[in-house]
Amino acid sequence: MNRAPRLALSLQFPAAGAYPEHKTLLTRARVTSWVKAALFADGELTLRFVDTEEGRLLNRTYRGKDYATNVLTFAYAETEDDPVSGDIIVCCPVIEKEAAEQRKPLEAHYAHMIVHGTLHAQGYDHETEDEAHEMETLETGILGLLGFADPYRER
Repeated sequence: MNRAPRLALSLQFPAAGAYPEHKTLLTRARVTSWVKAALFADGELTLRFVDTEEGRLLNRTYRGKDYATNVLTFAYAETEDDPVSGDIIVCCPVIEKEAAEQRKPLEAHYAHMIVHGTLHAQGYDHETEDEAHEMETLETGILGLLGFADPYRER
């Protein structure tokens, strides 16, 4: 009988009072359920919810791209036998803007980006067409199990 992967999860939010509606939406129980749904091995992850300034700084520093992006994942496991470990950085204003542009609920977009970041922490990527197809298929299936619509379906 297989057991569910163990998860040690740390949640970090920007300065007190920032993004109160996001913080209300992103309860520990809700975020944990999204991460666990996408986690295939024991893991230790930190999810840090940031503002545009911090998101831009991290993206510029570590990826050489001078803009805030929706999610950045820093995976630390060195071998496939190591537990999943990493930092997932989620930029609140970018998530909010994209959700509005894509006409989807904020909760659904957060769930998608957290699932996406969790898959990255496990070594999944979307650099090639085959990798992108595999990752999108996993995301769609996981989000469906969580009760969310296919994030890649045209609205």
